[in-house]
Amino acid sequence: MRTYYSQFAGRSVDRVCALSDGIFGVAMTLLVLDLHVPSRQAVHTDAQLWTALAALAPQLATYIMSLLTLGIFWLGQQAQLNLLERGDRHLTWIHIAFLFAVVLMPFSTRLLSEFIDFRSSLLWYWANIFLLGLMLSVSWLCATRRALVKAEATPEAIRAIFRRIYIAQGVYAFGALLCLFNNYASIGFIVAAQVVFAISPNRGFFSRL
Repeated sequence: MRTYYSQFAGRSVDRVCALSDGIFGVAMTLLVLDLHVPSRQAVHTDAQLWTALAALAPQLATYIMSLLTLGIFWLGQQAQLNLLERGDRHLTWIHIAFLFAVVLMPFSTRLLSEFIDFRSSLLWYWANIFLLGLMLSVSWLCATRRALVKAEATPEAIRAIFRRIYIAQGVYAFGALLCLFNNYASIGFIVAAQVVFAISPNRGFFSRL
């Protein structure tokens, strides 16, 4: 029987995990590199230092939001990879597309921190989050349809991953729409939602997250 390249390319889930960990680590590091200590020449008193630090508030807020974003999506990707029996070439390229959205996050964060009052910058940031969620959804759809998941992955576990993605994207979309009224309200809502996703309280509606 003839062997084709696509039959053995991209089958290692471990290699995808390693690449993902490295890219997420770099993206998280790049976020903090945009935080700069106030200039020593411009600060001569404690009051001036506090004023300079207060001016960094937009950057700090977007940094925290993006760190939470990357942490949540890293965990989401790992949840999928842990349930895979094997990979294939198609699924690997989908995860590479997902990682493309990851490396965009430092740029989206810097854009939002520099133009935090502009709706377009917040909508760009939300589009980055949407792309992350879209690629996670496509990757899981590909994995389930191509029978790449482990035999012990129950139908409920498979549905739970889809449910988590869809609920999260709906919440993020609602948060982005709040920019029509106020950008700060939109950012505050998204951060609050991310904290809930990170904690995942095991009560009522939140238990479905």
